[in-house]
Amino acid sequence: MSKKHSSDKKAKRQPSTALETGGERPPGQPAPNTERRLTSRDQLSAMRALRDLEHVGDRERKRRAERSLDLGLEAAPSVQDRSISLFVRGDQPQFAGINTFAHTPYCENINDVGQYDVAFVGAPLDIGTTYRTGTRFGPQGVRRISAAYDSYSPDMGLDLREQLKICDAGDIFVIPANLEKSFDQIDLAVSFLHKKGVFPVICGGDHSIGYPNLRGTAPYIDGPVGIIHFDRHIDTLDRDMDERMHTTPWFHATNIPNCPPANLVQIGIGGWIGNRGGIKVARERNTTVISIFDVDEWGIDECIDIALENAWKGAKAVYLSFDIDVVDPGFAPGTGTPEPGGLLPREALRAVRRVAREGLCGIEVVEIAPPYDVADITSHLGARVMMDALGTLVQYGHLGNGRGE
Repeated sequence: MSKKHSSDKKAKRQPSTALETGGERPPGQPAPNTERRLTSRDQLSAMRALRDLEHVGDRERKRRAERSLDLGLEAAPSVQDRSISLFVRGDQPQFAGINTFAHTPYCENINDVGQYDVAFVGAPLDIGTTYRTGTRFGPQGVRRISAAYDSYSPDMGLDLREQLKICDAGDIFVIPANLEKSFDQIDLAVSFLHKKGVFPVICGGDHSIGYPNLRGTAPYIDGPVGIIHFDRHIDTLDRDMDERMHTTPWFHATNIPNCPPANLVQIGIGGWIGNRGGIKVARERNTTVISIFDVDEWGIDECIDIALENAWKGAKAVYLSFDIDVVDPGFAPGTGTPEPGGLLPREALRAVRRVAREGLCGIEVVEIAPPYDVADITSHLGARVMMDALGTLVQYGHLGNGRGE
């Protein structure tokens, strides 16, 4: 593949900050607290965003406004803003219209997906759940609440719609009564996206989908693949209740020939639910496990440094798996197996951005269960993880054109 996110990524990890390289820091990149002092308002990230806005461009926004009028007809004569259409065919109002991820175009003919840089795809499988089901509604929940999102981030100083071609590819047809057939479906679907040269953002579904997601990704990477996995649960059992469940994806993923256990890093592990058997496997396979106590003691940045070092060691690409239950259930209650004491949302988002700086070959966000959510806050957080990761990939030149036209 010729895409920047695939096998052309250098095996050696590149410096992640301007202070390491001696160069200028990209817009929105936070300065390390221990190495740089804030001396003027011009150093604030939002002030940089004000200056950079003129470079972002608005061609796509104008095109979409024209399209809304063309497809949705002109508004009533009493409406003064003549960019408003009669029927909703654009981003506003946020509570109306047909839901796709962040109002991106729906790629109904999947054969056309190669026209895009990124495809959001749902994998609504939850029969691999060992406790509370409901994650089959995760993709719907994320799509619904992402309608509230704009494509512009003043934190990063970029606009995803202007700088990235992204679509919603719909949901994979999983087989509700058969895990293995569903795995085959997911594997084939993810493989198809890679074959088309499209970066996959996969929304689960329970965490059992991690295995077929990697099975569909690894053949398109010319060398070892690292895995950075955020979770409160280690998920490295061989079998659970005699099946490959959401507690087993990384045992089987690290049996894929170019997904070695040495490049599996798991962050946020801990608590009292279901980790003993998996810890034994992690010890036998010599994977890297970073507990929530480690994050508490050393800080999220130190832990991410260790994660990047081990995931990228000899690897050509890294895959990001984010289980929403790594975040404390006070902030993410809508999940099947909540475990108190997890990451704070700001820690989690910072960690995801740090990981994405180095480039990724795919993203999955799993275990969002809207039936247990409160005011959609868990779906909100899942959408933010995806948006922040994509924004960082654009910001650091791994996806898109980096600047609007």
